Amino acid sequence: MNVRTDWAQSAWNDVVEKVSRTSGRIGPAFPHASVNGKYALEPAHWWTAGFWPGLLWLVYRDTKDEALRNIAEACEEKLDPVIAEYYRLDHDIGFMWTLTSVARYKLLDNEDSRRRALLAANLLAARFNIQGKFIRAWNPWKPGENNAGWAIIDCMMNLPLLHWASEATGDPRFKHIAVAHADTVLEHFIRPDGSVYHIVIFDPLTGEKVGANGGQGYSAESAWSRGTAWALYGMALSYRHTGDERYLQAAKRVAHFFLANLPEDHVPHWDFRLPAEVPKYRDSSAGACAACGLLLLAKQVAVVESDLYRHAGERILRSLYEHYGTFDKEDEEGLILHGTSHYPEGRNIDVPLIYGDYYFVEGLSQWLGHGELFW
Repeated sequence: MNVRTDWAQSAWNDVVEKVSRTSGRIGPAFPHASVNGKYALEPAHWWTAGFWPGLLWLVYRDTKDEALRNIAEACEEKLDPVIAEYYRLDHDIGFMWTLTSVARYKLLDNEDSRRRALLAANLLAARFNIQGKFIRAWNPWKPGENNAGWAIIDCMMNLPLLHWASEATGDPRFKHIAVAHADTVLEHFIRPDGSVYHIVIFDPLTGEKVGANGGQGYSAESAWSRGTAWALYGMALSYRHTGDERYLQAAKRVAHFFLANLPEDHVPHWDFRLPAEVPKYRDSSAGACAACGLLLLAKQVAVVESDLYRHAGERILRSLYEHYGTFDKEDEEGLILHGTSHYPEGRNIDVPLIYGDYYFVEGLSQWLGHGELFW
């Protein structure tokens, strides 16, 4: 076994063993955050609904385990009422149907999955604000709330659904929307030093930028690490789908900020700009997502730059496996420890998170060369 991949192959073997075991209890459901060692389940409309079936598809691609395939397919079917209900859909349509329907279509050429993914892409495209050139984030959380002008950095990871839809149909309208939103992110979200806003607020009628919000970061002007990872990977993916050099340069700028602010074990704190008195919990999910983006960047840049990003992605994944992995903990369903979901609201702090698990497994899969990205 190659010394460069032996740790990763060991990690992959551990992932396959654990997922094969835990999938029997979790089944066709939607885990979100680990509570006392077991994944708490969320309803199908929750934004993380795609990550568990997406993780199962990653493992199935390698093992051809039909039990995992059956669970992933059942998860996808459970999302059908969410589309029909409509009211609970928001910008995270991409997270949900890219990792279920697009993944299944890419792997198995299933026509029902293609239809579902195209419907989801149409609904995501419908959230585009033409005046501000952004995809609207959430719907109102409570009666009377108006967040029609809010856009968030997370949505960079939803754009691949639109690019896929244009590729699948030959209709460039979806891609036009994805490019317009990415351009707005370039202009308003990514700061000159490579740090990133979580929420930018626009006037929904005129499209004018009117402010920013800290969201899941410490403050509006801080540097939420998972938001940084969304931008890093999202811009690298936008470059992959368009070849626009501006997106590649933005991904590199964000990557350099991310890497320059990592602690010694290469796994980020939940925000890169925290006052001394604020607890510096890690966010392993941010590290896992960034590692995937770094590995993609390594394939996109010139040869003389490639090793910088490849080795950085490997260091993060290896640290997650060796220092954050749960593979010797039979009483823990999550794969990697120390994720931080939403510190300002006190939700799911210092626990395994399903999206952290997904990106960890995706990163390993890419490092080992298992196949194309679902994004």
